[in-house]
Amino acid sequence: MRHSEGRFGRTEESLFGSNRGKECPTGQHRDFSRVLSCFLVSAIPSSGASFVTARILNGNLIREEIYVELRGEIGALKAAGITPGLAAVLVGDNAASKVYVNSKVAACESLGIRSFFLTPSATITTQELLMLVHDLNERDDVDGILVQLPLPPQVDAKQILDAVDLSKDVDGFNPINVGRLVAGRPNLVACTPLGVMEILRRSKIPIEGAEAAVIGRSDIVGKPMALLLLHANATVTICHSKTRDLPATARRADIVVAAMGRPAMITADYIRPGATVIDVGTNRITDASQAERIFAKFPERLAKFREKGSALVGDVHPDVVEIAGALTPSPGGVGPLTIAMLMSNTVKAARMRHSGRAAGAATVRR
Repeated sequence: MRHSEGRFGRTEESLFGSNRGKECPTGQHRDFSRVLSCFLVSAIPSSGASFVTARILNGNLIREEIYVELRGEIGALKAAGITPGLAAVLVGDNAASKVYVNSKVAACESLGIRSFFLTPSATITTQELLMLVHDLNERDDVDGILVQLPLPPQVDAKQILDAVDLSKDVDGFNPINVGRLVAGRPNLVACTPLGVMEILRRSKIPIEGAEAAVIGRSDIVGKPMALLLLHANATVTICHSKTRDLPATARRADIVVAAMGRPAMITADYIRPGATVIDVGTNRITDASQAERIFAKFPERLAKFREKGSALVGDVHPDVVEIAGALTPSPGGVGPLTIAMLMSNTVKAARMRHSGRAAGAATVRR
């Protein structure tokens, strides 16, 4: 790679040779992302201002790519007499959960997936909900079962999720499906981590050989995310609240996945220049002083906060756009892919459950 004299008046040799006193990798085995990191740090003026602006990884555009592919596969399945079906169970009247489930039902309608929306009372018992899940397990027109969390306190959520038939577990939460992922023999995988992998692959972000830091160790996102990256031959570090010097650990990574549920926690000092940052978090903030701190460099977002009295922010601070090489926005990044992967898992479940009839149907996606 050659660089002529440019805006900073340095040749490639001087850029890669300084890194502000830190040695940069040299020779034919030099890793490109680390070289890029050295280049970006060297190119930042001494005042600390950066000319870098991250490439935005637009989840809405990637979702539409996937939907085009899914429509083709759904059409082929229907030609073979198979219409994928998803049952969504929403217990009670949680407003946020209702909005989320409605968006999933709308996605089903747009793709031609049959949907069933069940809304048992918030007073339902564990045993009653188990009976409902059992009925859905037995229905041949239901290929996927989604039980929206959180459940009321009197319901044993783990018992309910464990009761979902493995072949219909489109959320990928059943321990046996998790175990298959651990063993490298995935069946149905949790939707959000699966969506992150689609973002990385479709955005041509190198995974094999990369160092990845997953910040958060939940069963729903952090752990399966780490496993998917590991199976894609990344070197993975799982970070959490007890990790020593978390910013320094994250700064080693080529890929940072933030999934802690803490608004704007991951600031620029967690990120190596040029790294890819995936923001899984979606947090609603209502405190004006917090909004002023987070949106200090983003007057338009601050103005919208003042107009509405609230705003959605990710786990990644907006300032990270100045140092990252690529970044998912929040909202509009990982969220659309979570629903897209739920649709994909439903189609996959239908194909596997009706494998005999589906044998003649052309498979568009893996």
